[in-house]
Amino acid sequence: MADTSQVVVVDDHPMLREGVALTLAAEPDFEVVGQGGSADDALNLASEFLPDLMLLDVSMPGGGISAVASICQHYPVIKCIMLTVSENEQDVLDAMKAGAKGYILKGVSGSSLINIIRRIQQGEAYVTPSLAAALLKDWQNEEDNSTSIFKELTQREKQILENVATGLSNKEIADKLFLSEKTIKHYMTNILQKLQVRNRVEAALLFYKETN
Repeated sequence: MADTSQVVVVDDHPMLREGVALTLAAEPDFEVVGQGGSADDALNLASEFLPDLMLLDVSMPGGGISAVASICQHYPVIKCIMLTVSENEQDVLDAMKAGAKGYILKGVSGSSLINIIRRIQQGEAYVTPSLAAALLKDWQNEEDNSTSIFKELTQREKQILENVATGLSNKEIADKLFLSEKTIKHYMTNILQKLQVRNRVEAALLFYKETN
């Protein structure tokens, strides 16, 4: 039996929050251990349950992004995910910089939400593709040292990064390149260290910047 991930859902819209909770609870690998409607609730639930994952809205009372910053500081083991209607570029940037591992728009289907959350739980980072340009724009305003950094990547690492940039998961890349998923994870660790980035999203954005 697969390990169960404990999840907390925090959103000030009860119907949506309960719908998300029911969707997750229907899966054998998720257990919803708490629900709340504000930043204060999020902090209290983080302290009480220390869940594997927390889904938070950006615009809930007290501010979802400030809650994420505090949770990531005090409970770094918790993976925080923004589930929101906000397509504001600054919200995307602030959320990821605060430590969120994912930024998902609420229009996503239930099955897609489950798949994305599973990928985040496995160590990946995710931003709704239509919003990824906001992060790229931020990098373009910073000092450009990507060319020299990319020279440090091996041909295999560049090949793997190219597949990451198309949105493939580690397992999908492993199947495509006839390698084990463990090997891909090892390569990804090296790639992130060489590029001096925190996660797959940042690595993919650097790739886009380098090749476009």
